[in-house]
Amino acid sequence: MGGVINVLAKFSQSKDSELFISEMKMPVMRLVGMYVAQSVCTFFYINMLSKLGEKIAYELKTDLFASILRQDIAFFDKQRTGEIINRLTADVQDFKSSFKQTVSGGLRAIAQIIGSSVSLVIISPQMTFITLLCIPSVIAVGTLFGSLLRVTSRRAQEQTEKTTAVADEAVGNIRTVRAFAMEDQELELFDSEAELATILNQNLGFGIGLFQAGTNMFLNSMVLMTLYMGGYLLSTNRLSAGEVMAYLMASQTIQRSLAQISLLFGSVVRGTASGARIFEYINMKPTMPTVLDKFNLTVPSGKTVAIVGASGNGKSTVVALIERFYDVNGGSITLDGQDIRTLDPSWLRGRVLGLISQEPILFGTSIIENIRYGKPEATDEEVRQAAVLANADEFISNFPKGYNTLVGERGVTLSGGQKQRIAIARALLKNPSVLLLDEATSALDTESEKIVQAALEKARKGRTVIVIAHRLSTIQKADVIVVLHKGQIVEMGTHESLSKLKGFYWSLTYQQQHSPAG
Repeated sequence: MGGVINVLAKFSQSKDSELFISEMKMPVMRLVGMYVAQSVCTFFYINMLSKLGEKIAYELKTDLFASILRQDIAFFDKQRTGEIINRLTADVQDFKSSFKQTVSGGLRAIAQIIGSSVSLVIISPQMTFITLLCIPSVIAVGTLFGSLLRVTSRRAQEQTEKTTAVADEAVGNIRTVRAFAMEDQELELFDSEAELATILNQNLGFGIGLFQAGTNMFLNSMVLMTLYMGGYLLSTNRLSAGEVMAYLMASQTIQRSLAQISLLFGSVVRGTASGARIFEYINMKPTMPTVLDKFNLTVPSGKTVAIVGASGNGKSTVVALIERFYDVNGGSITLDGQDIRTLDPSWLRGRVLGLISQEPILFGTSIIENIRYGKPEATDEEVRQAAVLANADEFISNFPKGYNTLVGERGVTLSGGQKQRIAIARALLKNPSVLLLDEATSALDTESEKIVQAALEKARKGRTVIVIAHRLSTIQKADVIVVLHKGQIVEMGTHESLSKLKGFYWSLTYQQQHSPAG
C-alpha cells in the first residue's frame, strides 16, 4: 500500500496517465494478490475452527455425561438436577462459543500484530521503539483485571446454575407445589436467585467494559502519536509519504488487533470459568460411603430373605450396597464367592440384578419402550412375556394403543399399581438371577398391593430374592427374616420363630397390627 501511495503522490501534479498506469501496475498486482491470499486463508481457518470447535464440544459433552453417569448415588444426593444439566448444556455451550471466538479472533489478531510489527520495524525502527515502550504497562494492567474478572465470572455462572436448579425443582415437582399452594413462594425464591445472578453478570459486564474502554484510550493515543512523529519525519525527508501511510496503516492494524483481543477478553474469562466447571465434574472420582456396622449375612441361592426394621436402620442401604450405588469401607460383598467390587458394575446391574423400588420411575415414552429399557435388544414378544409375568399384560392391552401408549413424564398417566407392574416387567425382562425388592408395595393401596404382590410371587420363582419390607404382612412366607436395628442384625429366623421370641420382630408386628392406620 505504501508503494501505491508513493505513486499517487508522485503523479499528484503530473498528467502523464500512461506512465502512471505503468508504475501502478506492479504495486497494485502485489496488493490484489495479498487480498486473494487473505480471503483464501480466512475461509480455511474459519471452516477448520468451526469443525474443531464442534468436535471439542462433542467430546466434552460426552466425557462429562459419562463422568456424571459413573458417579455414586451420594453425588446425586448432594447435587441438584438443574445444576448438573446446566453444566452439561450451558457450560459446554459457553466453552464452545468462547473457544471459537477466542481462537478465531485471537489467531488472526496475533498474526496481524506480529506481521505489522515487523513492517513497523522495517519502515522506521525509531518510531517503533517509542510506540512499543507503553505496551508492558498495558499487559500488566490487563493481567490484574483478568484475575479479578475470572472470579466474578465464576460466581455469576454458579449463581445462574442455582437459578436453573430452582426452576427445575419447581417444574419437576409441580404437583406438590400446586397441592400446597406454593407458587408465590417458588416465584419469590426464583426471583431472588435470578436477581442475584443479574447483579453478578452486570458487575462482570462493568469490569469488561472498563477494561475495553481503557484499552481503546491507549490504542487511540498510539494513533495520534504515530501521526505526530510520522509528520515530523516526513518534514525532515527521513520518510516518504507512502512510508508514513504504510506505517499508519500497520499501526492501525495493530490497534484493531489489540482491540479485538480486548473484546475477546470477556469471552476468554467466561470460557475459562466454564471449562473449569466442566473439568471439575469430568475429573471427579466416585466415592461410596455406607452406614452398616458388623453386618454379616449369607443369602442361600434360590431363597427369599426379607430384611425388616424401623426407618433409618439401614434396610435400603443393603440394596444400595448390592447394586454398588455405594461401596463398603470395610469387609466385602460376594456373589458366588466373587467380591462384587471386582465385577463390572454395568454387567452386574444389567445381567445379574433386578431392582424394583418403592417409587418406580418411568420415562416419558411408550409402555413397550419403558419395559424394553431393562433389555434394549429384547423383541416385542419378550417384552409381552415379561408383562404377562408381571400381571401387566391385561391392563396394557386394554389401552386403545396397547403397548404403544405414552405414559407421560414419569408415568403420570398411570396408577401406582400400574407403574409398579411395568417396573416389575422391566426388571424381569433381563431375567435376573437376584431380585431386589426395596419396599416395592409400601406406597400402594390395599387393592393394588394384592395385584402387585401376586406378580411378585410369580417373579420370585427360581430366583434369589432380597426383600426390604415395611409392611410385615408381605414377607411372612420368606425363607429367612432378618431384623436390623441401628445398622446391626439383632434377630434372624422365620416368621413363626421370630414371633415366639417376643423381641424386635414381635414388637414391629404388634405396632403395625395396632396402629391407627392398620
